[in-house]
Amino acid sequence: MAATVRGYLEMLRLEVSGEPYVKSQFRKALLPLLSNLSESAIEFKHQNISAVLMKLGLRSIQGYQPAQNYQQSLVPEVQRQLSSSPSLVELILAEALRAPDPTVAGSLDFISANTPAIIFPEHSGSSHSRIGSPDYDAIEARNRALGLAGELAVADLEYRRLVKAGRSKLAGRIDHVSQTQGDGPGFDILSFEESGREKLIEVKTTRSRAETPFFVSRNELRVSRDHLDSYHLVRVFNFGHGPAWFPLRGSLDASCILEPNDFIALPRPA
Repeated sequence: MAATVRGYLEMLRLEVSGEPYVKSQFRKALLPLLSNLSESAIEFKHQNISAVLMKLGLRSIQGYQPAQNYQQSLVPEVQRQLSSSPSLVELILAEALRAPDPTVAGSLDFISANTPAIIFPEHSGSSHSRIGSPDYDAIEARNRALGLAGELAVADLEYRRLVKAGRSKLAGRIDHVSQTQGDGPGFDILSFEESGREKLIEVKTTRSRAETPFFVSRNELRVSRDHLDSYHLVRVFNFGHGPAWFPLRGSLDASCILEPNDFIALPRPA
């Protein structure tokens, strides 16, 4: 177990530092140390570690889908190795506050991703419930540069969508409300359906996985309730790593499991 965790955390360190690595090489290096496990079994262990890191409030490796059914002894082992490598935790949290590189952010595709499955039904957003770990989600939520970059990407997507549909005049009326009016309206972008109907869009952006929880203010929740037919929350994820997105429409009470803090939101399975 220790060797598997050590290898995973080294991959995470390389990824956060922007250095290339090959997952299969790390798996193959573990085979002589774990003679009773296959390479696919090692990959599943790495998915377990992804789940533990998300439970602890830290981000996981891109491409390793969190798998929740892990040995309980895995949690203290991950914590032990993280505590003995504070520089890795510092790198992860520094990434959460880093401004995105506009040259690698990329454009969003027209087709949305599927709403992710919930990884932790018992998830709670406080750092205490996350066993005292620093909270990547909370730190990243304060990254205004990242939030703005995600909003600009969604505004660009909306503009391209309307122009493609032959609605250039509507595209020209898109308003980046969070920049022109501030946070008061409770959404970030005023766009339009092809019919001309208003579309109120709140954008939540993360460099991490689609399953990463996000913060919702009471004002945003109120607006989603008051404008059921026009409110859209767009979750942008993997920002800077081939960004993608999925929409949540209508009241956030219906589309998310909310935990007060203001609120942490986990998309309900489709």
